[in-house]
Amino acid sequence: MILRSFSVLALFPIVLFIFSGCATGDPNQQSRKTMLAEIAAEPPGDYFIGRRYYKVDYKFWGFIRKPGESWAKARMVMLNEQQKLAPDRELGKLGSDNGYEYKLYGSFSGDTVYEPASNGFYPEFVLKGYELKNVSPASIFQATGALDPQRRVIAKPY
Repeated sequence: MILRSFSVLALFPIVLFIFSGCATGDPNQQSRKTMLAEIAAEPPGDYFIGRRYYKVDYKFWGFIRKPGESWAKARMVMLNEQQKLAPDRELGKLGSDNGYEYKLYGSFSGDTVYEPASNGFYPEFVLKGYELKNVSPASIFQATGALDPQRRVIAKPY
């Protein structure tokens, strides 16, 4: 009886260690929960949410979604900057805002633009204005290194 009690007590720290790891959870999972809560709190309106996704070799701007929609519904876009320059281009520092989140004003033109480096066709978004929302928002990508500007792989948001 004493031996049995001892073996259970000896295993207790191991079991506690295993379950405490589960209780704290994956930091990415917590970040995703925070992001989903922020999306749910977005008021409806005549604007879009944009996430800059800069790649050295590509000319697309990033992902745009409607307020309240998940990033999985976001569309990779080409920006039409005839009315307003993109934030990084306005500063003269191309790609300096990689990963930043913006409140964007404008509309989809209905046109599709070919981007030769990715051999892809993307919807055109006519930018009329923007507000910077966050310089270090929660990641919208499951893939590690998705925001690396040198990496040629194009990640999809989740």
